[in-house]
Amino acid sequence: MALSHFKGRDFITTRDFTKEDLEFLLDLSSHFKSMFYGGMRKTLRDVLEGRNIALLFKKPSTRTRNSFQVAASRLGALSVYMRPDELQLARGEPIIDTANVLDRYYDGLVIRTFEQAEVEEYARYMKNPVINALTDEEHPCQAMADLLTIIEKKSRLDGLRMVYTGDVWNVCHSLITVAPVFGIDLIIAVPRGYEPLPEIWKFGQDRASRNGTRLEIVHDIREAVKGADIVYANTWWSMGKPEMEKEKRKIDFKPFTVTADIMNLAKEDAIFMHCLPAYRGNEMTTEVIEGKWSVVYDQAENRLWTEAAILAALIS
Repeated sequence: MALSHFKGRDFITTRDFTKEDLEFLLDLSSHFKSMFYGGMRKTLRDVLEGRNIALLFKKPSTRTRNSFQVAASRLGALSVYMRPDELQLARGEPIIDTANVLDRYYDGLVIRTFEQAEVEEYARYMKNPVINALTDEEHPCQAMADLLTIIEKKSRLDGLRMVYTGDVWNVCHSLITVAPVFGIDLIIAVPRGYEPLPEIWKFGQDRASRNGTRLEIVHDIREAVKGADIVYANTWWSMGKPEMEKEKRKIDFKPFTVTADIMNLAKEDAIFMHCLPAYRGNEMTTEVIEGKWSVVYDQAENRLWTEAAILAALIS
């Protein structure tokens, strides 16, 4: 497979890509990372030299914004960060006009927003690639970084058992779509009443069925983590949740806090993952996120390398 296979495509959901596509992107991520740490920084900057990338963010960000901007820079591209309130979008300009203009200025658009449909609308009007940097529905770039981190720590994906606990939202949805592709059993440990979007759950179940993997929801975290290779925690509420709902979730999710005792139920060499930001004392204890199991900072760094691969494949 060559980079030309991806040129001009959008990266809105991993559901649009085959296992072979995703494996190529993961291999490219590792290659770029090795180039950078192997002293080939100047060569790396030739990949997207002279290209311009727009970053349109409706939601606040630490890792996504910085990782994309640094990834673009390391590949030799210029990135321009913008918020909707700085654009004529704030005065009611329709997306069709903004998209068509940005398409003339930039070689690609990275967008972080609320509705998946908005990302799809930009993609409909733009000829250049559109990359989903998070919506309420999916966070495909995070899922790619997660896979790369697991490969680095476990040397494989197939046959692993991952337990996810936390808000059943964008990150969880993206894991549901990719875990079965790579032979990972995904167990979602959450309180009753917290379910993924039906269409994504069905998509994941279909993939799991075809690939002979497990995809299930359980309500006892202690049972879930027994024999786990990976314990993945996430915040109990996503951005924009009202305060009243946060208080309810604190009560509902409290029995699912990942403690050292919980981690000790997993395999001896189990790793702890979190997409960040993390709330110590809620979804996990300080002992866990700062302990021997934690790979969260490696995971955060890998956002940069998987996004570099996505940018290079779609734009170069």
